[in-house]
Amino acid sequence: MTATTSKVVLVTGASSGIGEATARLLAATGHHVVAGARRTDRLDALAEEADGVIDTCELDVTNLDSVRAFVAAAVVRHGRVDVLVNNAGVMALSPIADLRIDEWNQMIDVNLRGPLHGIAAVLPHMRARGEGHIVNVSSVSGHRVDPTASVYSATKFAVRALSEGLRQENHDIRVTVVSPGFTKSELTDRGGAAEARAAARAAAEQLAIPASAIAEAISFAIAQPPAVDVNELVVRPTAQP
Repeated sequence: MTATTSKVVLVTGASSGIGEATARLLAATGHHVVAGARRTDRLDALAEEADGVIDTCELDVTNLDSVRAFVAAAVVRHGRVDVLVNNAGVMALSPIADLRIDEWNQMIDVNLRGPLHGIAAVLPHMRARGEGHIVNVSSVSGHRVDPTASVYSATKFAVRALSEGLRQENHDIRVTVVSPGFTKSELTDRGGAAEARAAARAAAEQLAIPASAIAEAISFAIAQPPAVDVNELVVRPTAQP
């Protein structure tokens, strides 16, 4: 990869799963990656394994000041931000009747407010440069609703709506939505009703594709020439209904 094709890419939720796999792949293919997450010990391990080619930054996507500092640090170090991958997410599955309101709010904060904070932090910078690329990670649950996933799906439907509006309003900035199906990650490890969490984990164990498959899709979208905007990619296991 040449200096003209290498990009400065920010990845949120990079301490595990899709975010970690994306940071690894993009760094390995010559991009300058800045990985953000709350679990700094995981980020430190990621940077060490990548032989120092990944920069890391503590990040809480629910806090606008934290996201702005994340972007500002990348600009100071690299002079620009070419791509933002809004990946951080949580999935707490439960029937609506369980009224797990704190978990609803957490999903709204991380899955929807997080991407909004990311957009707010990078959009002025990208508009001033007249170029940029925002990749929002949604989900197959942003295309369909299943029992116990209503609130999670609502946040992911919202990410797709937000992305489409952002795309239509900006003719110089590319916008991509990536919607993974069952993918190996830590999404089913915490939160939600125990029965729903167990069912999701069992399905994932049978069907899940590696997080690297989603990273490859993100890499593909980023690699297109400036005049080509890959708007939406749905990547699911072949056997997933």
